[in-house]
Amino acid sequence: MYLLIIVLPLVGTLITGLGGRWLGRKGANLFSTVCVILCFFFSSLSFFEVGICGVPCYLVLSPWISSGALNISWGFLFDSLTTTMLVVITSISSLVHLYSIQYMEHDPHCPRFMSFLEIFTFFMVLLVTADNFAQMFLGWEGVGLASYLLINFWYTRLCANQAAIKALIVNRVGDFGLSLCIFLVFYLFGSVDYEVVFSSTDLYGSHKINFFGLTINTLTLIGIFLIIGAAGKSAQLGLHTWLPDAMEGPTPVSALIHAATMVTAGVFLIVRCSPLINAAPTVLFLVTLLGSSTAFFASIVGVFQNDIKRVIAYSTCSQLGYMVFICGLSYYNVGMFHLVNHAFFKALLFLSAGSVIHALSNEQDMRRMGSLIKHLPITYSAMLIGSLSLMGFPFLTGFYSKDLIIEITQISHYSNIQTTYGIFACWLANISVFFTSFYTFRLVFLTFIKNTNSYRKHIDNIHESPTFLLVPLILLSIASVFIGFLSKDLFVGIGSDFWGNSINMLPLSSNLLEVEFMSIFLKWLPFLLSMLGAFSAYAINIGFFKSNTSFVYNATFRKCAFALNKKLYWDKLYNSLIVSSAMYFGYVISFKNFDRGFIELLGPYGLSRAISSLSKKLIKVQTGQITHYTFFVTAGLCSLLLLIPYWSFLELFIDIRLIAFSFFGLLAIWSPKS
Repeated sequence: MYLLIIVLPLVGTLITGLGGRWLGRKGANLFSTVCVILCFFFSSLSFFEVGICGVPCYLVLSPWISSGALNISWGFLFDSLTTTMLVVITSISSLVHLYSIQYMEHDPHCPRFMSFLEIFTFFMVLLVTADNFAQMFLGWEGVGLASYLLINFWYTRLCANQAAIKALIVNRVGDFGLSLCIFLVFYLFGSVDYEVVFSSTDLYGSHKINFFGLTINTLTLIGIFLIIGAAGKSAQLGLHTWLPDAMEGPTPVSALIHAATMVTAGVFLIVRCSPLINAAPTVLFLVTLLGSSTAFFASIVGVFQNDIKRVIAYSTCSQLGYMVFICGLSYYNVGMFHLVNHAFFKALLFLSAGSVIHALSNEQDMRRMGSLIKHLPITYSAMLIGSLSLMGFPFLTGFYSKDLIIEITQISHYSNIQTTYGIFACWLANISVFFTSFYTFRLVFLTFIKNTNSYRKHIDNIHESPTFLLVPLILLSIASVFIGFLSKDLFVGIGSDFWGNSINMLPLSSNLLEVEFMSIFLKWLPFLLSMLGAFSAYAINIGFFKSNTSFVYNATFRKCAFALNKKLYWDKLYNSLIVSSAMYFGYVISFKNFDRGFIELLGPYGLSRAISSLSKKLIKVQTGQITHYTFFVTAGLCSLLLLIPYWSFLELFIDIRLIAFSFFGLLAIWSPKS
């Protein structure tokens, strides 16, 4: 059963991709969807057996790499953390496959698309089930490759090409950091197996290494490289620029990348490596700082975006920040709880956005929408449920994890170093709650409630989405209402031992009892900020300020709004400092001077040109006069005779046979013309 979870997506992608021409569109859709649904069924069984019954499974298939001290086997680890991720990945992937059947029905390359979805699922399953860093890195790189293929699925579009290349290159930065982390892990522990590394972490707490002239704790350096890898995949501040542009792919791709797979890989890596991170307090500080800054940045930038998918993309970036900074406070179980909840309501938001785009003939600008509540009632209901869950409305799925994260930041039992950045994360998280609620309801008002700004031809053709598009929305709506309530006691309940040894938490973080004894005001503060954000969105878009927009013309406000609409010029900054400099170096230094200069002059092309030009000059020496040839031969012999006293010295540097060969070669060149 456990191996079928891994094999089924691989079989699905191979048969659908290689045999799509013979299976046809319907056959490819059916086969790939059945494979991933069966994978979800077996993942649910494994979740019951491993997570609920507490029976982990460890499989070793065969040796993979054996070189000196490095021994890596094909092994699979099924513990509580792995099975939880498997249920999330396969359930969302199953619904996305089902959704794609109708969404991509008119695309001539539908089998290729389904194959790419399947290979994405396979590499993500491989990533979370690996029992060592090397095998995990294989799945990590595979997910990046599959994301490139999916974002660039419509490869005839320039925007899709650029977005896919950008995602690939930005993720290469994070992948380079993760590869350095794996090298350091092997250097320190002599192994890359999770079991060996995590069990012996405490033995190397004081080990130091000289890094670029600095003496630094090795575990701290490993944690820093680990953060760089996680920041690339989970789009944390600095390496987040690829995430909004990834919207150029089809909408099912956005749901799969942003909900359950690629962007959660970084959070999963942090949780999986919790023993390493807990051993380095500096790394915990950096994780908290990075996550809280990302949550705040993405929330304020999302307010001024107009593309419906881009707004949801920035909300993904913000929620990933919540997951990361709560891991920085060593509450890894709460981070995983929010990851699971977020997967369902974020997939619901993306698929609902896809239903709107499908109904409006591929229109994505919210300013050109409006009044869709009458035409798309089911889609509106799904979008509203997802939006309320995202903002943390009480008793919906997002409420149970998001409010818990904010409440934890306000607990006062941390040590001195944690108090400072716990308060910092608390302020940024609460501010982010307001802006998240604002742009979420702005999306709902502009898309469904405000007077329409769409074209007449689009309005006449608006209709509710077909069945295959609505069924995933209904199922995800149910999950977005109940999953948080049903799984709360299991994942983060007091006294629950669900996670077992799969997560390592600091002693002070293992008890959430103090959250229950917080003051009423602090517990209600996130809800009050959410309501304030929702009412602000109402007042500006369809309320009092709709016709009283004098504040919009304020110079300071316009500058801030323009800067946030341009994502605070992160792309401009990277283009000016890195991309332009790299391209200048590549063209002027590398290409013109090195490739075209040094290599062409001294390489085969340069030598052939030199010999050719030399031969043309030597031809002029052949005058046809016997006296000239006699002079050259005599001069050559005299030169050799003059060198006889120095031959013993020249033999140290030059082979005499080479001199003789050169002499007779010159004679042959200068021989008279026939």
